[in-house]
Amino acid sequence: MTLYTSTVMTPRARPRRWARFGSGAGFALGLPVLLLVIWGIWSSFSSTPFFPSPLVIAEAFVDTWVGPAFFTDVLPSLGRLLIGAALSIVIGVVVGTLIGLTRWLSELLEPVLEFFRAIPPPVLIPIVAVLLGPTDSMKIVVIVAGSVWPVLLNTIDGVRATDSVMTETARSFALTRAERIRFLVLPAASPRIMAGVRQALSIALILMVISEMFYSSSGLGNRIVFFQRNYLIAEMWSGIVLLGLIGVLLAAVFGVIERRVLRWYHGIKEVGRA
Repeated sequence: MTLYTSTVMTPRARPRRWARFGSGAGFALGLPVLLLVIWGIWSSFSSTPFFPSPLVIAEAFVDTWVGPAFFTDVLPSLGRLLIGAALSIVIGVVVGTLIGLTRWLSELLEPVLEFFRAIPPPVLIPIVAVLLGPTDSMKIVVIVAGSVWPVLLNTIDGVRATDSVMTETARSFALTRAERIRFLVLPAASPRIMAGVRQALSIALILMVISEMFYSSSGLGNRIVFFQRNYLIAEMWSGIVLLGLIGVLLAAVFGVIERRVLRWYHGIKEVGRA
């Protein structure tokens, strides 16, 4: 048996679920559609060439990104983004857990962490480029240098906030340190860790673009700057739209993973609301 048993879907529950799905989809798509309509009406009356109509941007999107550019620019950018985000999550969780569990280490490193956290990551691009050269490693290091902090700091706070009664109970049952970290500390800190991961993904996307604007001959950031410098306005807007779609996709994938990882947490909240 499990703690939370599933209920049988009655015939009345199905229409309600579809009604909730329809209303949710309407709220999610209503504002973007309204903004597109406003954009289209405004661009039809505007004389400036810097705000083309949505149809022109859509046509430029297909012509620019559906083809060889997808393999030469989009996929490499996504690869650097995923590698940088993954390294940020691993480093943030491992180091944050170690610092959160060790009080003297936390007191020793807190001033240093605050100093490096306050440095804007784009400022490090020239330094990292000098050390590593204009390579993919440089771009990944820039992504990690900026996106690791939300995960690291949220992990430290989550580990410190572990319930002391549960910690003493785990010790009384003679659980090893590794078992306490696996079955108590990390699950207790997981809501804050996932909040940090959500922030880290947004920062990683931003830094991916910024790192490709410097010392790069390919990637989404490089292509957008190229379009801007050559007054290819529709193509530039299509790159911005593509970045927005990548952000939406990342948020959707993260939402699915978060619901699975924090299934117990959301279950407790549902019971509390009930």
